[in-house]
Amino acid sequence: MAGPLDGLVAVVTGGASGLGAAIASRLRRDGARVVAFDVNPDAATDVDLAVAVDVTDDASVIAGVERVAAELGGIDIVVNNAGIGAQGDVTVNSDEEWHRVWDINVVGMARVMRAALPHLRRSSAAAVCNTSSIAATAGLPQRVLYSATKGAVLSMTKAMAADHLGEGIRVNAVNPGTADTPWIGRLLGAADDPAAERAALEARQPHGRLVAPEEVADAVAYLVGPHARSTTGIGLAVDGGMQELRLRPADR
Repeated sequence: MAGPLDGLVAVVTGGASGLGAAIASRLRRDGARVVAFDVNPDAATDVDLAVAVDVTDDASVIAGVERVAAELGGIDIVVNNAGIGAQGDVTVNSDEEWHRVWDINVVGMARVMRAALPHLRRSSAAAVCNTSSIAATAGLPQRVLYSATKGAVLSMTKAMAADHLGEGIRVNAVNPGTADTPWIGRLLGAADDPAAERAALEARQPHGRLVAPEEVADAVAYLVGPHARSTTGIGLAVDGGMQELRLRPADR
C-alpha cells in the first residue's frame, strides 16, 4: 500500500544519528525518498541517499540541495534537525561558543531553508519541520545558550510560516522534551552518578521517562504529512506533559 508520503522527497539534516535517524527512518516508512544531510554521512543507514553537508557552510548546503534536486527530481519536505547542545549558565560559554552554537542551531536552519525554497515552491505538498525544544518554552537550569538558540528556532518557525503560507509551504516545529539520544547519553556518561542523573531527568518530565526518538519522529511525520494540511506555524510539544502540566508527585 502507498504511504502518506509516497512519491515525495524529504531532506533531513543531521539525519545520520539520534533524532534525525529516527525521523529519516519514519519518513521512509511512510513512503518518502529520504536524504540525510550530515557531517558524517557514512553513519546514515535507513535512507535513500546520504550527503556530506555542513550546515555552517553555505556552499556545502547549496551543493547538497542541488544534488538532491538533480538526482531525485526536487524537494518536497525539509526537516531542519541538525543541532548541538550547550550547557552552563550565562557566565560559562565564551563568545566563540555562542557564535558556534548559534551558527549551527539557528543560522544553519536558515541556510537550508534558503537553499531549498526554490524547490519547495514547485512542490504541491511542501512542508518544513524545524526541531526546537522544550528549552524554547520552559526555563531549564544550566541551558542558557541552548535555550536561546531553540527559542530563536521557534520564533523563526512562526515567521517562516507567515512568509510562505501564500506559496503553499507549511512550516512547523517539533518541541521535544529530554529525549533518549546519544547527546543525552554522553551527558549521563560524564555525570558523577549517571543513574541518579538519569532518574532526575526522567522525574522532570510528568510522564516519568525520557522521550523516545521514535515518538518525536511520529510527530514530525504528522506535521509534514497530508493529515496536517491546515496546520502551520505551531510548535508541537512531545515532552510527556512538561510544557503544560503541573502535577503533584502522587498524581503520577
